[in-house]
Amino acid sequence: MTTTHHPLAIVGAGLGGLTLARVLQVHGIAATVFDLEPSREARTQGGMLDIHGDTGQRALRAAGLYEPFLGLVHPGGQAMRIVAPDGAVRHTEEDDGSGDRPEVDRGRLRDLLLDSLAPGTVHWGRKATGARPLGDGRHELRFQDGSAVTTDLLVGADGAWSRIRPLLSAATPAYTGVSFVEADLHEADTRHPAAAALIGGGFFFSLGEGRGFLAHREGDGSLHVYTALKVAEGWLDSVDLADTAAAKDAVLAHFDGWHESLRALVGEADGALVGRRIHALPIGHRWERTPGVTLLGDAAHLMSPFAGEGANLAMLDGAELGLALAAHPGDVEAALRAYEEPMFPRGAASAAESAASLAQMFGERALEGLLERFAATG
Repeated sequence: MTTTHHPLAIVGAGLGGLTLARVLQVHGIAATVFDLEPSREARTQGGMLDIHGDTGQRALRAAGLYEPFLGLVHPGGQAMRIVAPDGAVRHTEEDDGSGDRPEVDRGRLRDLLLDSLAPGTVHWGRKATGARPLGDGRHELRFQDGSAVTTDLLVGADGAWSRIRPLLSAATPAYTGVSFVEADLHEADTRHPAAAALIGGGFFFSLGEGRGFLAHREGDGSLHVYTALKVAEGWLDSVDLADTAAAKDAVLAHFDGWHESLRALVGEADGALVGRRIHALPIGHRWERTPGVTLLGDAAHLMSPFAGEGANLAMLDGAELGLALAAHPGDVEAALRAYEEPMFPRGAASAAESAASLAQMFGERALEGLLERFAATG
């Protein structure tokens, strides 16, 4: 086994890790990103993201990528519709171009960040299995293939099940009580016109007690549907996702009595369904300053998606860490303190908001509460 030294190693080529690498590059600081995927094309990167003005857009400005980002925005993506279980439209908002949360395709945003980095910055096919301190803030990072590298600064940007987090914290994500079953309806306007008309041009909610449909229109004209269920952690294990017809029946059993136009969002889905349990770290998760290592994004403050902050905070974390390192040349610990001090309360506030939103959206008055929330914000 050979060992190579990298002064600054980032584990994870998600939006947060790539934003950090880009901001560092803007300031003339080299970094190496290690990712477990075999290549950038190895898998699709999920659906649409709303990029918030005070977090994600702020990060893109720090990365010098705000103008190209605007070219990725999905026109009409900030429209929103709320439909009751009986199929009645209860609330609509059109995208008039004045909102500050434009929608972009996650994959295209990731490509923007990847294309902005110097060749060779990202090392693909390097699945981290753990790390250990070597003293004086240095760490050894180990990979599944048996190789290892050493680094002066190790950043865990490796998501919910971070292999770097155990260096700092014993916390592990816990099941929130909600599971998703995701589905796609391709070429919606021509192949699924009723569903396309129901969902509209942006984001869509239909909620009942302990269940609901969340959906959005993607840039390619498809519809991505999240069937959300308040179920036991083991429920997904009882669903044979390899048998798509049986899986659809298992999901739709939770929606007896709902309008057929809503049930069709699952019944007419193209391809296999995908299950996902929603986990979160404890609200206010933090750690004592530990030399030579830190976390960002979901590795630091994993939360449910019901405040829409996860990707935005990951990008802002990456940008803020990069700016802190640039502002404290030669003093990594000062930079890490400057980064972590505001990051902890920022993550805690968003995690609390996400948890409160989850409780409201899957409670007894889910639909009424959602309508009241939007009425209160105008």
